[in-house]
Amino acid sequence: MTLRPVLLAGAALALIAGPASAETLREALLKAYQTNPTLNAARANQRANDENVPIARSYGLPQASLNGGYTETLRSASNIFASTPRSIDAQANVSLPVFNGGAVRNGVAAAKTRVEAGRANLRGTEADLFAAVVAAYMDVIRDEAIVSLNQQNVHVLDVNLQATNDRFQVGDLTRTDVAQSEARLALARSDLQTAEANLISSRENYVRLVGGPPGELEPPPALSSLPASPDSAVDVAIENNPMLLAAVKQSRAAGFDVGVAKGQRLPTVSVVAGSNYFNYLGSSPGTSAGTAQNSGLGVTGGVTLSIPLFQGGRPAAQVRQAQAQHSEAIEHAIDIERTVIANTRSSYAVWQSAQQVIASSEKAVSANRLSLEGVRAENSVGNRTILDILNAEQELLNSQVTLVTARRDAYVAGFSLLAAMGKAEARDLGLDGGVLYDPVANYDRVHHRIWDWDSDPRPQAVSTGTAETPAQGAEVHDTLDPILDTPVDRSLANPAGDTLSDRP
Repeated sequence: MTLRPVLLAGAALALIAGPASAETLREALLKAYQTNPTLNAARANQRANDENVPIARSYGLPQASLNGGYTETLRSASNIFASTPRSIDAQANVSLPVFNGGAVRNGVAAAKTRVEAGRANLRGTEADLFAAVVAAYMDVIRDEAIVSLNQQNVHVLDVNLQATNDRFQVGDLTRTDVAQSEARLALARSDLQTAEANLISSRENYVRLVGGPPGELEPPPALSSLPASPDSAVDVAIENNPMLLAAVKQSRAAGFDVGVAKGQRLPTVSVVAGSNYFNYLGSSPGTSAGTAQNSGLGVTGGVTLSIPLFQGGRPAAQVRQAQAQHSEAIEHAIDIERTVIANTRSSYAVWQSAQQVIASSEKAVSANRLSLEGVRAENSVGNRTILDILNAEQELLNSQVTLVTARRDAYVAGFSLLAAMGKAEARDLGLDGGVLYDPVANYDRVHHRIWDWDSDPRPQAVSTGTAETPAQGAEVHDTLDPILDTPVDRSLANPAGDTLSDRP
């Protein structure tokens, strides 16, 4: 799937179209991909998960140790006839596991499988973040449009009230008409305050996800590769959904854990070798310094066999526990599959419904425009009241808000559908503004390392903070709808049809 540069059209979204330098959805997604702390934390967690493979493998590798000490006899017991006042000793031991009941082999297999599950989870985190960014991006566009529409509504109702007062002064209207205009203007101002608060909240949520203020946002490009039916969407989701793939991998890893537990009750065989050196530092009684009795070196080698006979039932309990956890993982995978299927079908239904709402709302906006023109014309000849004009204006506003909201819902639902299908990650979206994060690279770097003194550089923050980002406001790029900027009427009180801005 690619984000093709095909802009969404529509009169409502045109109200908030920004300049050519406005931020695009792709740029917002790229910023979040590079600087979002949730995604960067998930990457760090996966790097920690990678280390489980060399940890599990270490139990099957040779173990070497060196021990030494210096002893000074401060006072000998009276029944000790021969003692050495001082001595040093050193031991070197090497042990190589040959057979351990399959515990190491199953442990390494479980760790590798969990690494694969972690990569799938990382894909899921990435898709979830992108879906959240898309929703935040569309929320800002929707709420900017709603604020603009409500500002325009307040402006129009203010003009209406001025015209109504003028007509009341010449006796053409009653106090009831004035009161109706005043009430509708007060309600519109209240709705504008609510819309502005929603816009500020949406912009702050955008800052939280993307790491910077939205500024002017371009309408998003059209989504491609959307499925033709819910069944085809589910088929793709079952094959590619990262959370489902992760759950299946975790189930397989739990099966290897059973093998690890069973290995605890089987014999273990190891090849061992050791060396022991002692030196009495010339203090051995009855000898002179430097003689053989004052120092010595011994070397040993052999094979050790350990056969567990009775461990208080602990191995059996561990096996049963691992089997129960395997069963849990199997059931969890089925639950995730159900969830993925439900979410995919639901997203498809919401997307289809929003498409239909868009079509209906476009017709409603067009019809309400014609209705408002007609009501105003009829009012000018006395066939309609001021309340009829107010109602027509409100219906046009409501249909425009519905259209803007439906466009937002359709886009978010479409992207959520792609995410459920496993088609909404960085590689799918073409975010090639830099090197994409590759979790396999870290695994290849660490999974064969065996040096005990190896480490990575001290961790540093990758994500950006938002403490220096200014508080967001509710300013919008205001472009009035020409029909709503038309005066209420051209009656006796307003023969020139002047607007509020034309009045002295």
